[in-house]
Amino acid sequence: MPETSQRPAARQARSLSGLAPFLKPYRGRIALALLALVLAALATLAFPIALRGLIDAGFGAANAGERLMALREHFLAMFAVGAALGIFSASRFYMVTWLGERVTADLRNAVYTHVLRQSPEFFETTQTGEVLSRITTDTTVVQTVVGSSLSMGLRNTVMGIGALVMLIVTNPYVMGQVLGILVLIVAPALYFGRRVRKLSRASQDRVADTSAIAAEVLNAVTVVQSYTQEGAEAKRFADASEAAFDTARKRTTVRSFLVAFIITTVFGAMLWGLYQGTQAVIAGSITAGHLGQTVVYVTLLVSSVAVLAEVWGDVLRAAGATERLVELMEAKSPVAEPASPQPLPAPAGGSRVEFSDVRFHYPSRPQTAALDGIQLSIQPGETVALVGPSGAGKTTLFQLLLRFYDPQAGVIRLNGQPTQTLRLADLRAAIGLVPQDSVIFSTTAMENIRYGRPDATDEEVMAAAKAAFADDFIRALPEGYASFLGERGVRLSGGQRQRISIARAMLKNPPLLLLDEATSALDAESERVVQAALEAAMQHRTTLVIAHRLATIQKADRIVVLEAGRIVDIGRHDELVARGGLYAKLAAMQFGLETGTGIAG
Repeated sequence: MPETSQRPAARQARSLSGLAPFLKPYRGRIALALLALVLAALATLAFPIALRGLIDAGFGAANAGERLMALREHFLAMFAVGAALGIFSASRFYMVTWLGERVTADLRNAVYTHVLRQSPEFFETTQTGEVLSRITTDTTVVQTVVGSSLSMGLRNTVMGIGALVMLIVTNPYVMGQVLGILVLIVAPALYFGRRVRKLSRASQDRVADTSAIAAEVLNAVTVVQSYTQEGAEAKRFADASEAAFDTARKRTTVRSFLVAFIITTVFGAMLWGLYQGTQAVIAGSITAGHLGQTVVYVTLLVSSVAVLAEVWGDVLRAAGATERLVELMEAKSPVAEPASPQPLPAPAGGSRVEFSDVRFHYPSRPQTAALDGIQLSIQPGETVALVGPSGAGKTTLFQLLLRFYDPQAGVIRLNGQPTQTLRLADLRAAIGLVPQDSVIFSTTAMENIRYGRPDATDEEVMAAAKAAFADDFIRALPEGYASFLGERGVRLSGGQRQRISIARAMLKNPPLLLLDEATSALDAESERVVQAALEAAMQHRTTLVIAHRLATIQKADRIVVLEAGRIVDIGRHDELVARGGLYAKLAAMQFGLETGTGIAG
């Protein structure tokens, strides 16, 4: 992600305006919250007036009886002001807190949903931990401002302005001098504010670095421990945490200077005004009640400015967090939905797939061709195996077919329709994928298989598990199909995870099946039974297989041999071995390694 200094000034100026779309649906609640806020502020501003009446009327009465009655009336008036303040403050607190929680939840959901729709290209340049930090830490900062700080800021702004207006009305000459002093405060305050904002953004970035490191290492903890790198990884995390602390310390230092400067200068200006007021009482120009009222208004103004100085720091920090969230929301996937999507034909017996002069470079490796002029036509119901050395382009063909990426040149057609003219949901609904690295979610065995078709019944899920030879080991789990499989399926063996993945694809029952070395994690016995299940699954549908095992190769209608992103040979197993090309060399290598039991893919 780009640093703050690299973004245009106009973009930095937007800051919190990025929250506007999330606030708009709750305009009614915002209006009620603002009303309660203003009423609470007005109740606070009414208190000095009641106090002035108490002092002047109560203590200034001629006899004790009149004085007692006056005091009683004014104390009741002050109690009414306090009760109104309590009711309006409680209403403001509830509505603003609700608004903060609601907007934060909407923001978090929107960012997460947007990230889910990004192509793999996005994750080539953005770490998962960075994204998680923005979704969690940054939204929490925004919640603090929307649900608390912003309300406090608005309330104290109203009170401060109200107190200032009352002071100007009652003491125009003195407050004219005070305002002149306050104007001199603005420029330094703005300077410190800009520094706080920049450091707030930098602090959030450093916190995200620690999240990225933690996510990466915890997902590979077995590798870390096997290489005894716990100490090194702990130091790397500690270094990142120290960098985050150092940036936060700088931010806090500047913010502290900002708060101290504002409070000290405003307090000094107000004391000057009070001094002038006491001189006026001595001279008989104003009453003692008038002075008491002035003292309270000065106190309100000073306290309001002090709170605003604190809130301003929170707002600046939230501006940095909002910028980071807006960056995610503005990320555009290069794999876009078509403007006028076409329907996807669904012929019986499987899908027809065509690659027409397809050329592709990964965005992170623009100088190296992953695919270079691929020309391949696959008929409905055909089983085609893809073999070749690592990096030949086998998995890339799958990724382009699923539109995880789009080719820079050429066209890919599914049932005669270019894939870029199809809705992504329609395209991917017609394809089943069994990856080499099986993905198991932190839920039950039943729900993991049902992921292939969320509306499937329990009986259909169990039938798919039986077809993938997963039923026996699932029933042997402590709670059967209701057993929790753990994060990334840690409670299962590699072969069991693979069979869950195969069952998931079989439940989906797509016309086009992609098998990316689907039996690579199985032992000989499991491979035998799962291979039988895969052969059954291949019936009446088109199947593309990234081949590793000889059993898969022998059953294929055709074998496509890839090297350096190009098709170098096509044929059946016996034909390719007889030709003595790359396929024959790969076969000989695996024959030597596995005593003739397989073929490299």
